[in-house]
Amino acid sequence: MLRGNFVIRYPDLPRQGPEPDGDTVKFLPDNPVLVEALPRHSGRPPDINLRGISVRLEAIDALETHFEETHQEPAGAEAARDELLRLLGFANVVFWEDLPNKVRSADQDSIRGHVLTNGIDANGRLIAFVYAGDHPGADGSSVFLDGPTADASVNAALLATGLAYPAFYATLPAELRTHLADVSAAARQKALATGIWPRSTADPDGPAAIPDLAAAEQLVMWPKLFRRIVPYLAAGFRDFDGFDAWLRADPVHRDDALFLIDKLERGNLHDVVQASGQQIQLTVWPERFIINPDPAPPGSTVNPPLIAAGDLLIVAALPDPVGADRGAESVTLLNVTPDPIDLSGWWLSDAANTRQNLGGAVAGGATLRVALDGALRLGNQGDGLVLVDPGGNTIDQVSYKGDRVHAGRTICFGR
Repeated sequence: MLRGNFVIRYPDLPRQGPEPDGDTVKFLPDNPVLVEALPRHSGRPPDINLRGISVRLEAIDALETHFEETHQEPAGAEAARDELLRLLGFANVVFWEDLPNKVRSADQDSIRGHVLTNGIDANGRLIAFVYAGDHPGADGSSVFLDGPTADASVNAALLATGLAYPAFYATLPAELRTHLADVSAAARQKALATGIWPRSTADPDGPAAIPDLAAAEQLVMWPKLFRRIVPYLAAGFRDFDGFDAWLRADPVHRDDALFLIDKLERGNLHDVVQASGQQIQLTVWPERFIINPDPAPPGSTVNPPLIAAGDLLIVAALPDPVGADRGAESVTLLNVTPDPIDLSGWWLSDAANTRQNLGGAVAGGATLRVALDGALRLGNQGDGLVLVDPGGNTIDQVSYKGDRVHAGRTICFGR
């Protein structure tokens, strides 16, 4: 369980903020180092910075508001996005007319919440069930997620109201998958007019006729299938006669590995898609198969780094030394483990991504004062620091505001 804030707008960068949609939202954890300790199911480390990390909602797939400069049916895509924001507590959210996926204004730019996550996906995002408000447990604690607890999530609410399709990956525990499959099937049977099911196409109830991309953008279909159709049509194909072969040509990024529940056998995406001419359809309801995450590339690891986030901390910084700053600024590191940590290949970077390589070692339980060489300079109006290991893993990060900077005084980052 991670506590933090869901963020939909950057006040200092109002036109460059996050782009929330029906199954993805930005999250700024209270303790970013906890994210680094999560499993990387596809070998990708978390894509986290000082503004947070994107959260991909577990078990659901909402219509695309933006995918490679395309979208799905706007009404359904925006309904899922707007309901997600409402459930998290955001109000009066207005989007830019010329940037329709970015928030122009809202009653809240960020809001408290928490996530229950079991790892990082192939795009560096948190895979999680998301909830409004704070959790009563300790930040970073383990939580057993049962059906009733899942039902309280935004994920389950979007499934139950028919605003999102199911998308069950192998990282989802079987008990939860079975429970949420029932939730989704019940929503499809109810077919609420406010949801996607009355307009769903390219599914076991019948194929969709798609003469071109413009037609696909107006349809309601399983989003993963849409995300395969877009690059297929972009490659110049005029019909779907070659779609099966095109899928099979890339078993990682196109022809996802599946487990077919009703057949109790392994398969691939091509086994549940029928396509020819200008017609295409999913032949099995998406809750009846399990998707395997992308495999980890050779040389990567699905486990957290050996030096875990929090083993080496940035505990202090001197951004405004007496006299000239260049070459006199410093950062202090603390090794909280009993063993020495070799800093070869490590580096520090600031909010502008300026980098200073490190060297030497920090003895167990000791501190090391790192003199900055002048290339990396600490801002007197506020700045951020990130400590990165040789594998590119963020081990610690801190930030400070300008009101903490005073000539000759060291800033201590309380832990």
